[in-house]
Formats: sequence, structure tokens, C-alpha cells
Amino acid sequence: MPPPFSSIQQNNDIKDIHGAGGYDSDFSDDDGEGDSSEKARERKREVEILQKPFEKGRHSNVAHRSLHSCEVDREEARNRRAHLISMNAFERHKKFVGDYILYYGGQMADFRRSAAKDKTDLDVLRENHRFLWRDEDEDDMTWEKEIAKKYYDKLFKEYCIADLSRYKENKFGFRWRTENEVVSGKGQFQCGNKHCGKEEGLKSWEVNFAYVEHGEKRNALVKLRLCPECSFKLNYHHKRKEVKVKRKRKISEENEEPTKKKKKKRRKSSSHSKKDRHKKQNDLSTSSSSSESEAQNSDKEAGNEPDSQSEADHWRGPAPAVEEKS
Repeated sequence: MPPPFSSIQQNNDIKDIHGAGGYDSDFSDDDGEGDSSEKARERKREVEILQKPFEKGRHSNVAHRSLHSCEVDREEARNRRAHLISMNAFERHKKFVGDYILYYGGQMADFRRSAAKDKTDLDVLRENHRFLWRDEDEDDMTWEKEIAKKYYDKLFKEYCIADLSRYKENKFGFRWRTENEVVSGKGQFQCGNKHCGKEEGLKSWEVNFAYVEHGEKRNALVKLRLCPECSFKLNYHHKRKEVKVKRKRKISEENEEPTKKKKKKRRKSSSHSKKDRHKKQNDLSTSSSSSESEAQNSDKEAGNEPDSQSEADHWRGPAPAVEEKS
């Protein structure tokens, strides 16, 4: 509802008073307006001089909306980067796969990694293991071969551990002993069969182990310690060589036998030469001289026997080696 007419008329009169028209003064001059403009300019110059370059204005303008959105995006990107850096590679991969499925669709089963070609250190060791390493095998060493060689150096290669489960097929498996087996006495003071632990009646056997390794046929002479039952399994098809410890008496008797034979040969040769000499002396001299020569020769034989024995003992051979029991 519009206001009454009288009030509108009053407002128009007020506008006329404060506007260009209204109450005019006859004493006003134009010089006063010029002075006020100059003072305003001087005041402005003073403000500009006193204002520091890094100081902001009193009345700052409001930032645009696009500037605010850019700052928000930058802060969000900084937070995402810090979040990604805090995760490991697998978690980061899972996050990216999850975001891809969330935005583009799909199934998680399509991104699962197949474990068919995965290998552990044990698989690498089985592929590159060798029963005996030669100088030729150490050429062109890879990291897989280095792992197998490092494991081989830790094994003890005096006695073997055997697998006699397929003895009727004449197939045997041999491997070297580990540190725990050496400490427990397995293979030396216990039966060397994998599935046997007897400690009585053990015998040592020497086996020529023929095997195929990496498409190459090889041979190795190995030693085993087996109980009577396992020894029967080892010798099921043909007899193996048994290793026996030689005693000192047997060694001394074997060394004395050739020396006795040499002494007999020397005595026989000396007797034949003496007979020839006696015949010549009998033809040239009388019976008395022959008897004297026989007596002299007999004395010479008696004197030469100890020399021949001492020489035989000296050239008999090296002194018998004394074996120390472990």
C-alpha cells in the first residue's frame, strides 16, 4: 500500500535542499574548492610515502572463487601424496586396483596374481644342486648357482646318508651329512640308512655311486656305515667292497714276508758261487789246501751273514705307519 501524498512531498523537498539546488550562499567562493582538492592530493601522497612495500592495504579486496578452489585442490593433492608415500608397494597397488574397479567396473578376480611360477629359495636350491662341484661348474656363476654352492660348502663330505627304499630295483639315493647329523652321530655311529637308527654291528662300505646330474653322467666313490640288515639291502644285487681297518701286526707281517724271500735268494746265489770256487781250488791245489780254503770260506760266510742281514733290514722299505684311532 503506497504512503500518503504528503510524506512523498516532504522527501522531495529534502532532496532539493541537499541536492544541486536548495539553499545557496552568497559568500561561497571557488577558491575554497581548489584548496580542498590540493589538500586531498597532499594527504594521498603522504600516505603513499609512509606505506611500506610489504604492508597490505587497509581494505583488502575479496578473493575470487576460482582462487579458493585452486588452493583447496592443491591441499587435497598434498594430502593424497603423503598418504601414498606412507603405504608400501603392495598396498599402493591394491588401492589403485580398487579405485579402477570402483570407477570403471570389473571383478577383483581378474587382477589376482597367479602363483604358479613362484619360486622359493628351496626350489632354486633343488634346481641348481650338485653332488660334487668341479672347477668347470663354477664358470658363469649366477645368483642361483651361488646359493647352491654356498649350501654345498656347509655340508660334511666324509660319510653319506643313503635312501635304500628301492634297493630291489638296484636304485639308491645318497647325500652328504648336515651339521646336526654330524653332531648326533647319524651316518657314523648310527646306521647311515635314512629310515634306520641302529648303533650295533655297523660296517663300512665303499660304493661307486653312478648318477646323472643336469644331463651328464658322473661317478663318485662314497663311504657308508650300515647295520647288518641295511648292508644286506645294499648288497642285494651284487657284493660291494667292505672297508676294514688293518691292524699293526698284519702290517708288520706283510712287510717281513718280502724281506725273508730276498734273504733266501741271496743265500742261494752265494752258495752257487761258492761251489764254483771250491771246484776250481780242488783242481789246482791238494786236499789240505782245499780243507783250509773251506775253513776260510766258512769263516767268511759266518762274517758276511750279519752284514747281509743288516743290509736287507736297511733296504726293506719305509718304516710301518702307525695309525692313530680317532
